[in-house]
Amino acid sequence: MQEHSGAKKHRNMILFAGIVGNVLEWYDFAVYGFFAPVLGKLFFPSKDPVTSLIASFGAFAAGFLMRPIGGAFFGYIGDRIGRKRALNLSVILMALPTFTIGLMPVYAQIGILAPVMLVLLRMLQGLSVGGEFTSSIVYLSESAPKGKRGLFSSASMFGAFGGILLGSFLSSVISNALEPAQIAVWRWRAPFLIGIVVAAFGYLVRRHMPETLPAEKKTENPLRVVRKSWRTVLMASGLNLITAVSFYTIFVFVITWLVEYVHEARTTALRLNTLSMIVMMICCPVAAWLSDKFRRKPVMIAAAIGMVVLAYPLIWLMHHQNTDLILLGQLGMALLFAMYVGPLPAALAEMFPGNIRVSAVSVGYNLTYAIFGGTAPMFAIWLINKEHDDMAFAWYIAAAAAVSLFVTIRIPETAHSELPE
Repeated sequence: MQEHSGAKKHRNMILFAGIVGNVLEWYDFAVYGFFAPVLGKLFFPSKDPVTSLIASFGAFAAGFLMRPIGGAFFGYIGDRIGRKRALNLSVILMALPTFTIGLMPVYAQIGILAPVMLVLLRMLQGLSVGGEFTSSIVYLSESAPKGKRGLFSSASMFGAFGGILLGSFLSSVISNALEPAQIAVWRWRAPFLIGIVVAAFGYLVRRHMPETLPAEKKTENPLRVVRKSWRTVLMASGLNLITAVSFYTIFVFVITWLVEYVHEARTTALRLNTLSMIVMMICCPVAAWLSDKFRRKPVMIAAAIGMVVLAYPLIWLMHHQNTDLILLGQLGMALLFAMYVGPLPAALAEMFPGNIRVSAVSVGYNLTYAIFGGTAPMFAIWLINKEHDDMAFAWYIAAAAAVSLFVTIRIPETAHSELPE
């Protein structure tokens, strides 16, 4: 009984360590998106507010361009030195630039140097996220008890959603408590500065994690081996397309969209987004559990079909100055997203052998997010202006879902198989 209790405590510690690191990473990375309209005016001033907004989201995208490099760097560390070392380093590398953003002078104070510094700091953040999330996916998958790999590895997604939810919640609190002029003066800095506290806590927790990479599995040059598996890496990229496009339009850009195009109050947009994120957090492990019981592909295929068919109708619901309809539309997207993304971490880890698992998952995942995730808000604005249709970006979501649906159908079912050696 003591052995069983000790094993359970050990697993819970691993789960907690996986969750807390992702809370930090995604809180830090996403809080920028929630304050993009404010940051656009402070760091990219322009007579045209749309130009400022696009420039602000351009800096947002810059962080994503570094993610493949971060994925390759941390993938090398994870497969060559160990998963634990990669995870600990990524926490530190995210905390420092986030804290620095909170201290930065704005354009009115130092001119062009302000946006240049902001872009560079976003790139450092992107380097960190490129390694953290995928390293934790692999770590949790390798630590999972038999028959619970989907549920166990979904803790990485749960932590990521938790971090974004925390950012959304704090943004909502600040927007509700303060006037826009107060936020623009200095109080926008608070969410960035708070990140250092979460980082310190996350690092202390992760110091005591066990290593899951056996010494005999360490690879001298994992990236060279990954090149031989380029077809599978591209399949992994295709699986992630639906998540990259839909998440950064529906749960990051949507706040700006509701304010600028639907003309809802920012406080309302943030509140509805927070509620949708809570539902998504709850549904994600449920979908992962279902994938352990009924296999990965049926759950993911059903979600992808739903996204293809319902993307435009759900966005149409959100295009009403009626909070009930907006919430209904976003909850529908949250449910479909959670159904797909819950089983995804396990499905990705199950595609590659242990000696290149972190590197391969990192490259496949981060390529998609660099090209399509970071640019999704900018592309959404471009589509809206080009088509003169506030809901035009829904077709982009549907197209991305169709590609991921095709790839999901093509991959082998791996739910009840052992992880490849």
